[in-house]
Amino acid sequence: MLKAILMDKRFLVLLFVINLLGTIYGYDWYGWQLEKTPDIFLIFVPDSPTASLFFTIFLLFFMFKKHFPLIEALAIITLFKYGVWAVVMNLLTLAVNGSLPPGAYMLIVSHAAMAIQGLLYAPFYKIKMIHIIIAAVWTLHNDVIDYVFGMMPIYSSLTDYMNEIGYFTFWLSIVSIFIAYKITISPKNKPSL
Repeated sequence: MLKAILMDKRFLVLLFVINLLGTIYGYDWYGWQLEKTPDIFLIFVPDSPTASLFFTIFLLFFMFKKHFPLIEALAIITLFKYGVWAVVMNLLTLAVNGSLPPGAYMLIVSHAAMAIQGLLYAPFYKIKMIHIIIAAVWTLHNDVIDYVFGMMPIYSSLTDYMNEIGYFTFWLSIVSIFIAYKITISPKNKPSL
C-alpha cells in the first residue's frame, strides 16, 4: 500500500512541486544571510533548501525511472539532518523565548516532513558505499564551514548556545550518516515496502 502511494505518478508530481516551492522559499529565506556571505561559502550556507533541492532532483529522476545515487545519498543524509535540526532549533527557541511566531510552527512541520520523506524513499535509492562516503564528507565539511567559519543559520535568541549547537550538529550529522548507511547499504537492515 505505502509503496503504491510513494510510486504513484500524481503523488510524485505533488511531492515534486511541494519540494520545489519549499526549496525556492528556503533560498529566499536565506537571502539576507547570503548577501553577507563570502562567495567561497555560498554553496554551504542555505542548508535546508539545498537538502530539499537534492530531494527534488531525486524526485525528478525517479519519476522518469532514473537514478542519481550521489544525489540520493546527499538527499537522505541532509534531509534527515536539517529536518531534525530545524525542529530542534525551533523548539529550543520556544524554550528560550517562551513563544514562537506563527511561521516557526510551519517550519517545524515542514522540516519534520523533510526528515520523514527522505527516509520513506530509502527502499528506492541505488546508493553504494562510495556515495555515502562522499555525502558524509559534504555533510561534515558543511559543519566545519558553519561552526568554525561562522556561516551557520542565525537564530538570534540562541547565539549564547552556539558551541552547544555546533556540538549537537556534529553528532546529528554522524547519526544521519549512520542511519543512511543502515537503511540503504547494510543488507540485513535494508527496508522493504
